Amino acid sequence: MEYMSQEGYDKLVAELRQLELVELPRVREAIAEARDKGDLSENFEYHAAKREQSRLLGRIRFKQRVLENARVMDTSRVNPDVVQLLSRVQLTHVENARTMSCMLVSPHEADIRQQKISVKSPIGQALLGKRVGDVVHVQVPAGIMHLRIEGIQL
Repeated sequence: MEYMSQEGYDKLVAELRQLELVELPRVREAIAEARDKGDLSENFEYHAAKREQSRLLGRIRFKQRVLENARVMDTSRVNPDVVQLLSRVQLTHVENARTMSCMLVSPHEADIRQQKISVKSPIGQALLGKRVGDVVHVQVPAGIMHLRIEGIQL
């Protein structure tokens, strides 16, 4: 079972619908057109369309499994004093005093451009269960990062 936000759940449902209702029919149509062109053994368009269909069906199955195991997290039952899934955390990098903000989300919702990091990432795992004022030490590829939690919001 994997917890996620309502926004993340809705986004996955929309992506699945797009794949099933738009992309898959488009690929099936391309296969039919390529099949009509004759000899399938030497038909590059047919083989490319079949590969695309296989890739698309794999993505559809993956998203279906994620949605089957997904549970939307009720934010009203979340403790705002502790860092957990769907918490927005204000951090200060201890060495250089830079501040940053991030939100802990499920791996399927992670998007660094929107400052959403996975709870399964090294930083996410280090932050889980911590409180305001705690300093966490995170092993990252560049070495050990020391972050102080300045605030937690939902």
